[in-house]
Amino acid sequence: MAELKKLRSQRWLANNDFRSFNHQSRIMQMGYEPKDWEGKPVIAIMNSWSEYNPCHMHFRNRVDDVKRGVFQAGGFALEMPTISLNDAIVKPSALLYRNMLAMEVEEMIRCYPVDGVVLMGGCDKTTPAMLLGATSANIPAIFLPAGPMLRGNSRGQTLGSGSDAFKYWDDRRAGVITEDTWQGIISGIARSPGTCMTMGTASTMTAIAEALGMALPGASSIPAVDAAHQRMSAEAGRRIVDMVNQDVRPEQIQTRAAFMNAITVAMAMGCSTNAIVHVIAMARRAGHTDVGLDDFERISRIVPVIANIRPNGSSQYLMEDFYYAGGLPALMQRLKPHLQLDQLTVTGKTLGENIAAAEVYNDEVIRPLDKPIYAEGSLAVLHGNLAPDGCVIKPSAMSDKFLQHTGKAVVFDDYASLKKMLDDPNADISEDDVIILRNAGPKGGPGMPEWGMVPIPLKLVKQGVRDMLRISDARMSGTSYGACVLHVAPESYIGGPLALVQNGDLISVDVRARRIHLNVSDEELARRKAQWQAPPPRFERGYGAMFSEHILQANEGCDMDFLLTQRGARSGEPDIN
Repeated sequence: MAELKKLRSQRWLANNDFRSFNHQSRIMQMGYEPKDWEGKPVIAIMNSWSEYNPCHMHFRNRVDDVKRGVFQAGGFALEMPTISLNDAIVKPSALLYRNMLAMEVEEMIRCYPVDGVVLMGGCDKTTPAMLLGATSANIPAIFLPAGPMLRGNSRGQTLGSGSDAFKYWDDRRAGVITEDTWQGIISGIARSPGTCMTMGTASTMTAIAEALGMALPGASSIPAVDAAHQRMSAEAGRRIVDMVNQDVRPEQIQTRAAFMNAITVAMAMGCSTNAIVHVIAMARRAGHTDVGLDDFERISRIVPVIANIRPNGSSQYLMEDFYYAGGLPALMQRLKPHLQLDQLTVTGKTLGENIAAAEVYNDEVIRPLDKPIYAEGSLAVLHGNLAPDGCVIKPSAMSDKFLQHTGKAVVFDDYASLKKMLDDPNADISEDDVIILRNAGPKGGPGMPEWGMVPIPLKLVKQGVRDMLRISDARMSGTSYGACVLHVAPESYIGGPLALVQNGDLISVDVRARRIHLNVSDEELARRKAQWQAPPPRFERGYGAMFSEHILQANEGCDMDFLLTQRGARSGEPDIN
């Protein structure tokens, strides 16, 4: 049992003054007795459940499992609901609100009597958002992943969320599947609570949380509806009480080496391109301002993709299969030569100790290092005069034809005009052209929507084309695939080189050389820059205006500049008077 003087919550509850009287009476108003909290760690369960978020539907019940664990370990648990970001529904982009959720988590921890926190998230932006907030608050914290949904199924065929949605949408546009087949796909592709069961952003980020040491071993791989998920939730509740008693905080876990482990695991998983934006933000919140694109590029050169999960390669396997094959601990067991195993985790043990007994049960799902899906890591970072601050592509999920390609630019300043061309059966475009979408970045989108997975034009779909080179300052869903160059920085909306591209310009991409080049002279680009006019602001008031004023570029993690650790010391504890 923790001593009273060591518990942060006692500043609110254990003094013989009017304020403590008021705080105690309000907790008793909820039906609790002083013996429920006296001398016990107060654990906040930050729950992102919402009826608008099917990924988190089961959290309404899982919170009871967490409470059970907290009470078993001698803690006092209170649920604190947060905003909920469903990536599929929130518009224009859930990334626009990632930092809002991060701020909410940080400030709710700071202003309430909380000694430790369980963070319940999973749908794409909730994982990084909650970790960002808890990192800045820096009290004991443990992340509880929502878990992937079950495999999709329609007419006896396995379906993967996102990946198969894009695939069959093109087939529908081409007229090669019936309306009945399409309706079966709609109803069968998402069959249970949980996050996307492909290797999208959700499973990427929960795996990163586990590899970083902020989630229990194996937690990120457990399907949402498996009974093991309930047991893991209760264990998270028990463990957070111990973490408070042992004073294990995020700053002790989230070392630079731990972030390198997280990037290594992400590459081997065939991760979402969104990992770059989120991990850079998370690392910089933890004080590691030197973590950036160069780390992703360096690690991608030496760590192969060994998780055989859609959308990488031509995989038939999904996250449910990955769990049965041994899950993330088994994958990390195979990655041991590339990991720093001495890093502390939320268990109080090292990463090496956590995975010591892990085994791989299916070598086809979790490949040996010498038989990878892709010989290099999932992502590649490109630089050049079109992206001086970098951009990203996912070679493990694209046609080899476009690893080295030069094509003619076909330029669009907004998604509406792009969509008009995409649906035009007579569009003036070929598969060797390069589609350019701009004004879709952090400020321009706003919030960098997942418009970067530009559909293949209908004209080409009907010709059987399923991939072509597309370049934008947007993001794309982690479940997507194709030759999509993303996160071009600086973005076009603030005058980055992408804003200067004209129809017919030749653009060269060489993935192996990590190069992207606009074949226009420096003098011509300077002339175009002098004529460029900034677009009007996206917001005039509210959170959107604050976001636009303070958001950083993709290569900097899209955090708010005023939230960065290097801006000064942590905000500190509130006065209680």
